[in-house]
This record gives sequence, structure tokens and C-alpha cells, in this order.
Amino acid sequence: MARFEVKDTAPEMIETTVHINRVAKTVKGGRRARFAALMVVGDGKGNVGFGIGKAAEVPEAIRKGVEAAKKDMITVPILNTTVPHEVVGEFGSGRVLLKPAAPGTGVIAGGPVRAVLEAAGYANILTKSLGSNNPINMVRATMEGLKSMKTAEQVARLRGKTVEEILG
Repeated sequence: MARFEVKDTAPEMIETTVHINRVAKTVKGGRRARFAALMVVGDGKGNVGFGIGKAAEVPEAIRKGVEAAKKDMITVPILNTTVPHEVVGEFGSGRVLLKPAAPGTGVIAGGPVRAVLEAAGYANILTKSLGSNNPINMVRATMEGLKSMKTAEQVARLRGKTVEEILG
């Protein structure tokens, strides 16, 4: 009789808890505490997503946040361990500047932005938070900035030119 082993083919994911928010609702008998967990998930190879999970207990909120993050993953361009060009991501009043950096610089970023960039797989990048320091808005602004990035190949294809013509 043959034995079959089921191997997990999914790549190893980087799961980061960015922020856990304790929220309380006042009801007739007192306060009901619940938790909201902001999670960032990435494979370190250009795929990253974030999700928010809400539950009565922290582990359950984290699990829900990870599930939501895996459903909402995007692919981002990585050019020599950094971003292809400078961009400002905006969401609400949260604004995040993402700037390419030379090899050896490292990830220069604050907490929520750092979590997204490390999960995506960037090794050298400069960032600056320009607006709100609300973790959810900072993560969303970072994701918007990464979504709006284009590689030289994508720009060349859009304009009907060669990469050499684009890069000058």
C-alpha cells in the first residue's frame, strides 16, 4: 500500500502584528472589551498584504487579521533590493514618502511602514511619514504608494517605447 505525504507548497509567509487596539463598548451591564489587530503578511519576494481582524480575544483577532491580509495581497516591484522610483503614498491624512536607497542603507522607516516594507522584501529604502501617525492610515498609505510604483519595463510598454528610450 502506497503512502502519500501532503506537502505544504505555500511559500513561507512573514506575519507581523503592527498594532493591537483595545476597544470598549458600554452596555447595560458595564463595558465589553474587544480587540482589533492590524496584521501585515508578505513572502519577502514582492508580495505583501494587510488585514484587520476584530474579536473578543487577541489570538482570534490576529488569526482573522492574517486571513484578511492573505486575501488582499498585492505584488510590488523590487529593483536591486529597493523601490524603482520615489513616490508619496496617500490614504486619508496619512502620507508616506518612499525613496530608493543605495545598497547597505537598510530599511529606514517607522514601525507600521517598516513592517510593510520588510514583509514585501525591501532591504534598502528611505521613508518619511508626512501626515497622520495613525498605524492603519500609515499602512494603507504605504500600500497605496507601493501599488502606484511602475518599473521601467511597465512605463515603456505603456508608452510604446523601449526601456533604453525611457531611461535615456
